[in-house]
Amino acid sequence: MAKNVPVIEAEPRDRIGTRYSKRLRQAGRLPAVIYGHGTQPTSVSLDAKSIISAVKHGTHVIELRVGGSSETCLVKELQYGWMGDDVIHVDLTRVNLEETVRVSVALTFIGQPEASKRPGAVLTHDVQQLEVECKVRDIPEGIRIDMSQMEGDVMTVAQVKMPAGVIAVTDPHYAVVRVVTVTEEAEGEAAATTAAAEPEVLTAKKEAGAEGAAAEKK
Repeated sequence: MAKNVPVIEAEPRDRIGTRYSKRLRQAGRLPAVIYGHGTQPTSVSLDAKSIISAVKHGTHVIELRVGGSSETCLVKELQYGWMGDDVIHVDLTRVNLEETVRVSVALTFIGQPEASKRPGAVLTHDVQQLEVECKVRDIPEGIRIDMSQMEGDVMTVAQVKMPAGVIAVTDPHYAVVRVVTVTEEAEGEAAATTAAAEPEVLTAKKEAGAEGAAAEKK
């Protein structure tokens, strides 16, 4: 986890509803709800730029200041508009630094695998994030995948070097990086195309038909 947990000011929100939430967003704020630790959910609003910037930089944990008090919160979920491009609501969960949680962490790919240097080889990233389990204080901002250490054509979740105190929850057999040889696929497609098209058979039928017609004339 980042050494400096971002501090975001929150304002209590005593009103709910679509119209009120829309006015908040137009004013540069996002409606949010804080859950957890046996207390009633608290409705607040956050500065939109601050929370979105923090999340884009891989932040999972924030210090939320509400009415003079401070709470450590985990960004649990971002809700998007119907077009999927704008954040319209944030769900937060109260946590302490020693609590074990599950979160999704973004992957960063560096280096080049030896297998990708073959003629016709194409490198593919099957996943962009992994679900992990760890204490709140150990949540990483991201996980670096060094593809130069990759052996063979596939790197699975089990082969990813995880940060200290972090355990991958995603299926260990799931492929994170793969190298595919395009020439083999192209040959397979060509064979399938040849099998599907049968111009010789059609020609033979036409010739047979022509010979039959000639025989009848005789």
